[in-house]
Amino acid sequence: MHTVWKGAISFGLVHVPVKMFTATEDKDVHLRYIHKPCGTPIAYTRSCPHCNKEADWEEISRGYEYEKGRFVLFDGEELDAIKPENTRTIQILDFVDLTEIDPLYFEKPYYLSPDQAGSGAYNLLLEAMRQSGKIGIAKIAIRSKSSLAAIRAVENCICMETMHFPDEIRSLQQVPNLPAQANVNERELSMARMLIDQLSTPFQPEKYTDDYRSALLEAIQRKVAGEGTDVVTAPAAERTNVIDLMAALQASLEAVKTTPSDAGTPTARGRGGRARAAAAEDTTGGPTKPRAPRKRKTETAP
Repeated sequence: MHTVWKGAISFGLVHVPVKMFTATEDKDVHLRYIHKPCGTPIAYTRSCPHCNKEADWEEISRGYEYEKGRFVLFDGEELDAIKPENTRTIQILDFVDLTEIDPLYFEKPYYLSPDQAGSGAYNLLLEAMRQSGKIGIAKIAIRSKSSLAAIRAVENCICMETMHFPDEIRSLQQVPNLPAQANVNERELSMARMLIDQLSTPFQPEKYTDDYRSALLEAIQRKVAGEGTDVVTAPAAERTNVIDLMAALQASLEAVKTTPSDAGTPTARGRGGRARAAAAEDTTGGPTKPRAPRKRKTETAP
């Protein structure tokens, strides 16, 4: 797996060097937008609608819209100056029970492995959390974003799961049409609880699959195997300036080859007569008459 972050877990005076790896992977089937008339993938560019042109990275800044149409700008150095200081430290602030945390707070999981000579401290933290049943609540900065994180033992690995800050969780008061009080029929409630009991089972994650992704992959394979009208080939990229220049040079050489033998005319001399006259002058050692360069070259041949 690819290392996405290197740093250390800090709790008290204990320092645990670790490497971070993404614990999940994107299995979505990504479909691209295709221009149907020619089969070319659609490209998205950084374009400015006001200037009506593509913007280079050097022309792009970061800005926050504090009012409609009004932005305050920041350059890279300003943003770096306000980044958290301990960007390479997962600082555990507290230890809590996992059951006290609503899953709504969890965001994305990562695996942490011991780095360098930190296996002793790593094993110490892993076993201490396993025996205590506690998890650590920490702060971490990844890619300039500060996050809360839950540090816990998962089998023989320390797992870190980024969490939302409390003010990032929307209040239930914003959800429309929620019932003020649950009024249900007791007989219906009893039957619903019986149904839940019958469907209750130990959690086995391997039982659950993404049916849509499987169906989409099967549909893709059928279309590829059928080679029907739904299978297109993107046209070759346009020639670059270098290739166009070679073509122009080749065309120029062909034009010179087809030049009439009347090389003394102004047109012929403009197309290549000067070069032929210069060659004849070098051979004879003196100036040549412009009307008969080929004749003088023949006379001087041995």
